[in-house]
Parts: sequence; structure tokens; C-alpha cells
Amino acid sequence: MPASTVSVVKVKDPDGQTWRVTRRWVPWRRRLRGVVDGIPSPPSGLGDDPISATIAAIFLIIAIPFLLVGLIALVELLLVLLLLPVALVGRVCFGRHWVVEARKGFSVEWDERSGGWRTSGLRIRGVAESLQRGEGPPPQRDVNAS
Repeated sequence: MPASTVSVVKVKDPDGQTWRVTRRWVPWRRRLRGVVDGIPSPPSGLGDDPISATIAAIFLIIAIPFLLVGLIALVELLLVLLLLPVALVGRVCFGRHWVVEARKGFSVEWDERSGGWRTSGLRIRGVAESLQRGEGPPPQRDVNAS
């Protein structure tokens, strides 16, 4: 695959940490830092007695924050899907710079503006190779100087 068409590179550094080097497709960072693994489910075998109803109510109260976080994540995802075409048209028509970012898990450890599609693809490869060698992310460079 040519270097200019690459969008995501997944590498492991010498310590075994997995890094993902990619373009940021929207001009902002996501607000939610982690993903909720699941909603606690009430224990099976609940009956019709008052104690079972109390236990079910407690589990419902515990589940409400998880449901709200899931709803917020869903709304954010829908907003991203709605605004993604607008952001892409803006990048193509107005020549906006792509942002290349290196992530460990869901946290962005490094990012920089990297120019157009081809330049950012080359930068993704360079950053991934640097991480794979154990050098860490390269120092940030001034995009306007090149």
C-alpha cells in the first residue's frame, strides 16, 4: 500500500504497548475518554416479593448512570456521523491540514498538524516507525516551515 493512502497504522513498541497512529477525521477530540463495558444486570431468580422488588430497584438506580453515559456516547456518535461529510468537504475544498495523532488505547499521547493527505500519510508512517523502534513520538514540527 502506498504511504500516501494509509490512514491507520497499528504498531507495538519494544515495551509491548500498542500504538495507533492515525489521522483525526474531525477537527475536535472526542470528550468521552473510555467506553463503558456493560450495564450491570440484576441477579437472576428475582421473584414477586418486596425484597426482590427492592433489589431490582437498587440495580435500576445503579444502572441509570451507565445508561446516561451510553446515551451521551450515542448522541455524540450521531453528531460525528452528521458532521463528518461537512468536515471532509471543508478539508478538501479549503485545503485544511490533517491532524496526525498517536494513541495508546483511547488516550491521545501525541498529535500535530501535518499538511495535506499525502504529507499526513507519510507522517503517519514516520511516527509509527519511530514508535516501533522505541524512540517515542517524534518532536512536533512547524507545518508552515515546510
